[in-house]
Amino acid sequence: MDGQKRSNIKIGQAVLVVQKQDQQTGKLTEGIVKRVLTNSPEHHHGIKVMLESGIVGRVKEIR
Repeated sequence: MDGQKRSNIKIGQAVLVVQKQDQQTGKLTEGIVKRVLTNSPEHHHGIKVMLESGIVGRVKEIR
């Protein structure tokens, strides 16, 4: 599914995100969505979320 559309992302869903410091390497971190931080319906780099672990990143893949 597309991590660029806010409507595709639900709280409690497993996702892969890229953190700010990992954008150059593209390293992905897996986690469960705790909060959706992006207000707009779409974002070309991915919707920003906070995971249950407290990590903030942009969604690249929805599990």
